[in-house]
Amino acid sequence: MTYKIRNATAHDMPQVLRLIKELALFEKEADAVEVTVEELQKDGYGENPQFHCFVAEVNNRIEGIALVYNRYSTWKGKAIHLEDLIVSEKMRGSGLGTALLDEVIKYAYKLGVKRVNWEVLDWNEPAIAFYKKKGADVKRDWCVVHLNEQAIKDYISKLG
Repeated sequence: MTYKIRNATAHDMPQVLRLIKELALFEKEADAVEVTVEELQKDGYGENPQFHCFVAEVNNRIEGIALVYNRYSTWKGKAIHLEDLIVSEKMRGSGLGTALLDEVIKYAYKLGVKRVNWEVLDWNEPAIAFYKKKGADVKRDWCVVHLNEQAIKDYISKLG
């Protein structure tokens, strides 16, 4: 199989969103995706880019993505967060995930970051095994905490 890993462009965002929706379906959250192609284009390729995205292209079709953004650790300093590493279901096991993660780690090294962070669902054992094989430390004692948009609004309304 021949593939190419490259920096994504704004024109790739429809295919990127397709993969984001595929991941949401896999994670049993099919209706949770709210982001639009237009938001991805504006947020990633506007005046102040909020993320960097790599794509894995096979036969001119995007079959994988890795989306990262800058982060800062009060303990370590500069870091990046790997928001999602997605490989289409039909291409899992093909090496695209490794190629994308390799690109993320090279990018992190080039930026001089002290850490790369990401999350994985506790039931996604194939992904956990993949990350451990790559040398990642899967912290099972940490809980992810979120305030969604409505919770933010509710919080603000109580500040008086």
